[in-house]
Amino acid sequence: MLDNLTTRLAKVVKTMRGEARLTESNTAEMLREVRMALLEADVALPAVREFIARVKEKAMGEEVIGSLSPGQALVGVVQKELATLMGADLGPEATQLSFAQQPPAIILMAGLQGVGKTTTVGKLAKYLREEKKKKVLTVSGDVYRPAAIHQLETVTKQVGADFFPSTPDQKPVDIALAALDWARKHYHDVLIIDTAGRLAIDEAMMQEIAAVHAAVKPIETLFVVDAMVGQDAINTAKAFNEALPLTGVVLTKLDGDSRGGAALSVRHITGKPIKFAGVSEKLDGLEAFDPQRMASRVLGMGDILALVEEARKGVDVKAAADLANKIKVGGKFDMNDFRAQLGQMKNMGGMQKLVDKLPAQFQQAAGSANMDQADKSVRRMVGIIDSMTPAERAKPEIIKATRKRRIAAGAGVQVQEVNRMLAQYEQMNAMMKKLKGGGMMKMMRSMKGLMPGLR
Repeated sequence: MLDNLTTRLAKVVKTMRGEARLTESNTAEMLREVRMALLEADVALPAVREFIARVKEKAMGEEVIGSLSPGQALVGVVQKELATLMGADLGPEATQLSFAQQPPAIILMAGLQGVGKTTTVGKLAKYLREEKKKKVLTVSGDVYRPAAIHQLETVTKQVGADFFPSTPDQKPVDIALAALDWARKHYHDVLIIDTAGRLAIDEAMMQEIAAVHAAVKPIETLFVVDAMVGQDAINTAKAFNEALPLTGVVLTKLDGDSRGGAALSVRHITGKPIKFAGVSEKLDGLEAFDPQRMASRVLGMGDILALVEEARKGVDVKAAADLANKIKVGGKFDMNDFRAQLGQMKNMGGMQKLVDKLPAQFQQAAGSANMDQADKSVRRMVGIIDSMTPAERAKPEIIKATRKRRIAAGAGVQVQEVNRMLAQYEQMNAMMKKLKGGGMMKMMRSMKGLMPGLR
């Protein structure tokens, strides 16, 4: 996500931090680099100009010049202004969805065809159910694409929300009003209305969505935009913003765009906050947008808070506590425990999703590794363990040549793969043994020797 921009800016940040003194000359050079990085990332020129002017003004201010480490102070200014560019100045409440109306709270989704609007409705329904504990109903007003109605029904069922059926012979306004009536009668907290998109902006489309808006009076009108279309995203955003009272923006396909300029431009052009970002094709690939954290990510500082949140969602805390207690009282770390650990990794969304949230230097270190291959390796190991008998999982030491051949055949892999997995299990087992008694302190001391940052 935003790879090119992050790489360029991370280098500039590194240079800035090393500056003991800031002069007009070296500050101008750094700002030139930042400017070029933003323009190459497809950020709109007006947004770049305003950003550079604000950073330049503050870079020569007392706060930076008078600092003991001016280079680091300047990095702080750049991060703050980048966050402002993405909407931090609107306040934390601006990026939150509003539910301040008599239920159901109505969310109207607008955008061109092909931007991932229908999938985003499913992702949003999942987010609202799991994160906000809301009862959600979805409905499709896209009467021009019968496949769109079926697609929304499918994704809605996958995420466990309720779906209100519609047919291509109905009018979008009638569909929206019927869905609203159903949602009220069945005590839904939220109604999400998916609207028709066109391949380009046209007057009929704008009139139709404006009519739906007038009929149901949504509390949230979200503009869904594809981050990969660059400058075109800005023109589309402008047209929708003029036709509808937008309350926020959802950026899709942010993971597929190495430039990501739309993420930094749309808020500036519309004046509306970015509320969500689509970060993968999976139905859990929607993140609440936080300008401060995204600014840190873009500057190569990572998003450790998001990493912790992924861990919180993916890790079974009770299972982890049970395992810790089992090891503490002398219990054996067996293959069932090892499989559970692999499952936790899968629940956290895969290796690439985690690496994307690490600071730049860690991403570069991981860059040579094939994250897709690592995820496949985890899936293969789970398959191998699933091919074992309960006795083999409880006592892996009984797995000899004949058993290895049977397990390999059951998992559809070579015997070498089984050997490799058993070796990795042994490494994990050895580490677990160190956790008994005072082993934890010994382990921390040995890690300090390897990682100077822990001293």
